[in-house]
Amino acid sequence: MHTYLESIGFKSIKTRQEMDRLISRTVLNFDEKNFFQDINGRMLGEFKKNYGPNLGLSVCGEFDEKGDYHPDYSYPFVKGRLVSSTDDISFERHAGHESYAGVCDDPRLGVTLIFYLNNAPSLISKSGPIAGKTKPASVKLSALAKEGTIILPALTNEWWEKESKRITNEHTKLVSAARFGDEEAIENLTMEDMDTYSMIQQRMQNEDILSIVDTTFMPNGVECDQYGVIGMIHRCEKIVNNYTKEKIWQLEVHVNDLIMDVLIHADRLYGEPAVNRRFKGNVWLQGEVIFI
Repeated sequence: MHTYLESIGFKSIKTRQEMDRLISRTVLNFDEKNFFQDINGRMLGEFKKNYGPNLGLSVCGEFDEKGDYHPDYSYPFVKGRLVSSTDDISFERHAGHESYAGVCDDPRLGVTLIFYLNNAPSLISKSGPIAGKTKPASVKLSALAKEGTIILPALTNEWWEKESKRITNEHTKLVSAARFGDEEAIENLTMEDMDTYSMIQQRMQNEDILSIVDTTFMPNGVECDQYGVIGMIHRCEKIVNNYTKEKIWQLEVHVNDLIMDVLIHADRLYGEPAVNRRFKGNVWLQGEVIFI
């Protein structure tokens, strides 16, 4: 069973038999289906069923010569509601399945953004079974969290909010220039990092780190599409899995001007979410790419 199944309201699924029944229900009562061939000519099928608003289970498998369907693997998904990035995106096939990772170098984050592509059939129909560079596209990011914590926002004022946006815009421009080999931009980024490190070291003597760092987006663990995030909540809603009736929090989280929808089981979120509070947790990042 997928380790993030609980995040979409399937905490009660404990055994293999219960999971098999859920897979059968998804395949027989699907809301969306996609058929495609892999690089070896096998006929594959993906069945998706929504178990709540913008969330559900996807079952992927293979058709045999007789036309019978054999499920191979399943994963929970959540659909992002807003466009998160419009930078160029490339794709790489996973080794074990006909699934793909999306790679995006968004200058706002300073790290390479890697996410699990939850609409792989759209990629295959656009570019064939061989993954590679695509034309510029947009992506709606989303994430599943096993557990998380609500923390208060850092103390700011109107002047600092404007100054922070100015600094962020200048930093984004420097990162974009550094990508093309601008030596002055690279040097300025290096000095900026040194100044930031020095400032944090001084302030940590009298302040908590969460009052200094407003938002973060950092790789977490050994899997490339999992991240540790701290982000500002701009919208929050408690929704219900219509199969298990378990409650889930759906949070719109902004991290370094990047928008993502985060789902977390209500029992695994510590604190009361509200607009302008912050979410802190480790997430599995997904993305739905819109091809041009």
